[in-house]
Amino acid sequence: MHEEKIIYVGKDELKKLISDKLHKAGLSREHADITADHLVYADSRGVHSHGAMRVEYYAERISKGGINAAPKFTYTQTGPCTGVFDGDNGSGFVVAREGMFHAIDLAKQNGIGVVTMKRMSHCGTLSYYIRMAAAEGLIGISMCQSDPMVVPYGGTSAFFGTNPIGFAAPRENGTPVVFDMATTVGAWGKILDARSKGKEIPDTWAVDEHGHPTTDPFAVHGLLPIAGAKGYGLMMMVDILSGILSGAPYGPHVTSMYSDLSGGRELGQIHIVINPDYFVGAKEFYKQLDALVAELHKVRPAKWNEDGVSYPGERSDHKAQLSEERGIPIVENIYNYLVSDAIHFDRYECGDPFAHTREPGKAQ
Repeated sequence: MHEEKIIYVGKDELKKLISDKLHKAGLSREHADITADHLVYADSRGVHSHGAMRVEYYAERISKGGINAAPKFTYTQTGPCTGVFDGDNGSGFVVAREGMFHAIDLAKQNGIGVVTMKRMSHCGTLSYYIRMAAAEGLIGISMCQSDPMVVPYGGTSAFFGTNPIGFAAPRENGTPVVFDMATTVGAWGKILDARSKGKEIPDTWAVDEHGHPTTDPFAVHGLLPIAGAKGYGLMMMVDILSGILSGAPYGPHVTSMYSDLSGGRELGQIHIVINPDYFVGAKEFYKQLDALVAELHKVRPAKWNEDGVSYPGERSDHKAQLSEERGIPIVENIYNYLVSDAIHFDRYECGDPFAHTREPGKAQ
């Protein structure tokens, strides 16, 4: 499989290119800037599955009306610690960000903040939002539903989405502990990233049309849950909390990214924010978490682990620092699209969530 050329782009340049493209597609400059900031955040931390490679898809959906360029947001506080945010099918990045602001406010006031979001488009990587909570000294948890692409444990056809879970805990003397994971072995975006780079995937991530393990990202017809039945249970939990609880469609009724790009995705999400001050107290929480991290760093590493034991989020922060120093690695043909005059090439409205063709001008 042919690997694509990688180039390095400065953070500010990349953010401007992405914002300009999304604004040209129809988003307001404010919403384009927020979305671009998120995508550059992902790329800078090595999460290329949720970075610039997604821009052309978003641009096509925006230009066709499937992402509302002028949404009317509605927030209703339903209790001392709860709220519901209706995103009117606007940019999921903006909706999830606004929802987190409300959840943070509730947690500061009353110890816990739980906000569901509904009628939104794809929101990107969850770590962006839970880091917002951690920056305020709060614990952040987020979950969202996604396209039905995963074969349930013991089944033969896709039912649930990759349905990710994110968690962040603040530290007083260091960067937060953060993890953001799909409930599948590999996220769909990572398969898209492998396609864009011409790389194979591990044979434990997905199956082909015959249900056999595959290393070819273009042959994928179903993703696999992590740890079998355990991952299956987790992804169902995420769908219940982010979908059913928010009033959004569930499981196979969640709309595909690649069907009817003129219609809203109607996705659901949930943020849960916890204020340590209302429990053990912030100072004691920081003290114990710093002690935990220090002890983790002292664990003798396995022979294959040259870098030592790290805490979740530590390597991501290191990659972000490297990106500041040398630029962000981007596949050359993605960069060429960003600097072109094109908004999109009408590639993504194919109806097949696993669109596997290698032909130019088709969905990838």
